Amino acid sequence: MTYVVTDACIRCKYMDCVEVCPVDCFYEGENMLVINPNECIDCGVCEPECPAEAILPDTESGLEKWLELNSTYSAEWPNITRKKDSPADADEHKGEEGKFDKYFSADPGAGD
Repeated sequence: MTYVVTDACIRCKYMDCVEVCPVDCFYEGENMLVINPNECIDCGVCEPECPAEAILPDTESGLEKWLELNSTYSAEWPNITRKKDSPADADEHKGEEGKFDKYFSADPGAGD
């Protein structure tokens, strides 16, 4: 089992999860984070920290797309180990539906 970041993170990118991760398995894209499933130790401390409820265990049904996306982009995007400021409009996008199709960017973030 591993945890995955879903589209609820897109345009929110709160980063509370990054601060609590004991193995630094988060990677930063332009407008979302992902978890490297090979580095995640399944401790689960990140899940309750996410204000957008974007982090879920891969044991939940229907997350295959997100497991693949997390795996792919964690290999391309830079590692992030410290919380940064969230986007100014993060709260406006919290809970918004269809964010992947509207806003997903494959571009990397800055990382640490």
